[in-house]
Amino acid sequence: MDNRAGAEVLEAIAASALRLAGVLRGTDPADTPPVAGPSAADSDPLRWQAEACLTVLSGAAGLEAMVAAVKVHAAGGYDEAAQVIAGPILSPQEQTAQEMGTVAEVACALTVSERTAAGLLGEAHRLTTALPLTLAALQAGTLSWQHARIMVDETTNLEPAAAHALEAHFLDPEAPNPARGAAGGMVPGRFRAKARTWRERHHPVSIEQRHTRSALDRRVEYAPDRDGMAWLSAYLPADQAAGIWNRATTAARALQSPTEARTLTQLRADNVAAWLLGGDNADDIPSPAAQVLVTVPVFALMGLTDEPAILDGYGPIPPSMARALVANGAESFRRVLTDPRDGAPLEIGRESYRIPKALRQWLRLRDGKCQFPGCSNPSLDNEADHLKAWANGGTTGISNLTQLCPKTPQAQTHHTLATTEATKDEPPGWISPTGRHYQSEQPDPEPPHWPDQMADGLHNGEFGSSLPHSQLQADPVTEWAWLGRRLQEPEPFLCPSVPDFLWLTEQPRGTAPHQCLCGSTG
Repeated sequence: MDNRAGAEVLEAIAASALRLAGVLRGTDPADTPPVAGPSAADSDPLRWQAEACLTVLSGAAGLEAMVAAVKVHAAGGYDEAAQVIAGPILSPQEQTAQEMGTVAEVACALTVSERTAAGLLGEAHRLTTALPLTLAALQAGTLSWQHARIMVDETTNLEPAAAHALEAHFLDPEAPNPARGAAGGMVPGRFRAKARTWRERHHPVSIEQRHTRSALDRRVEYAPDRDGMAWLSAYLPADQAAGIWNRATTAARALQSPTEARTLTQLRADNVAAWLLGGDNADDIPSPAAQVLVTVPVFALMGLTDEPAILDGYGPIPPSMARALVANGAESFRRVLTDPRDGAPLEIGRESYRIPKALRQWLRLRDGKCQFPGCSNPSLDNEADHLKAWANGGTTGISNLTQLCPKTPQAQTHHTLATTEATKDEPPGWISPTGRHYQSEQPDPEPPHWPDQMADGLHNGEFGSSLPHSQLQADPVTEWAWLGRRLQEPEPFLCPSVPDFLWLTEQPRGTAPHQCLCGSTG
């Protein structure tokens, strides 16, 4: 395929889309052909506008389906080309690494997760090799991408003959006993229900065998949400899932009373949280004892501001939640040795291959997650590793370290990916087999928020007794004395920051003198 010709076609489509949007907004350019307005017989311009917008919506839906078909062909074509570029596969490990590299490249090109990219590649392969009627309907714009994905999903694991029969039942009007009504005319939910019913009735494999195979995919998934909340879902055998739900409901109903303000839904969630965290019931939810890393602005930690903290693997959380984690959940404290000139962790060099725990913690703060583009695996699950191998002269230091989730080093080891250099402040970038460069993501630092009651002291250098009491019960007298001295240093806006949090929680309580990360003592 000619790359230039493809780009020109895409530019023409984009220009047409912009012109159409301008027509709808009433701001179409002068060279756009005039659109016929309401006729004399139709004196209601609003009715005409509504009809025109509905026509465009219907047409746009068809165009979306056609564009989806283009993406299917492009994904399938890239997959074939990538296999040729990779060369002969000599082992199952190389096959896995090549497939991972292909998924990673598509994920980076589309700026989507690897799971989404893998899904697209799998759907493209299925549509181009086993579902010709579905692909033809998608190309014609008569079947949406949602419907096509449902067809792929419901024919997965079917024998070719059974998959063809299911597809023909819904998309071939000449098939024996065809479905009533066009597949594209049903909403996706109803289409899935009908396709699944047909699949269950005609599946050549017994439901017992299919259940045994599907049970191998059981798992628990975690998805951060906004406002300090998150989703925790489990894919389990139906009897186990129903049993958990019924038990949570029964326990929640037992706690209901005229004085209980929580709803049944809230009580059910509190019960599940208590059980998983080791409590007895919804009134006894302990602080998580598992290892967590939370970055707390020092003023928020002391209760002076309400700026959010950052929970590793999640994102912003309320400062009250962070203070509870630090006060009740922290059991071990360590100090990071840093360069007094810039506060970055000291490079260990060739003195030691082993990465100290404190340096691993700093790496978690710098990277926040697996540093492969598009991967959101939280840093707690990942392994710190040398970018330039120790055996090849690599050093142990923040500029030669990265953290990758377990599946990514395999792709790197098999030479499907190359890395660019990291720095003390930025994680490494990546170079794909096709030569494209992708920069890793990293957390966006937030400058400190100064409490209103400290504004005068910040300019006059007066701190100490006028400061309000900390809400964190952790040797507050010593903490406040240290904070007052830090704020009177020549460049106070360099502190407090992430290193201050590390000092505050990594230094054993009650020890003296205190030494902060920038080298000063308190």
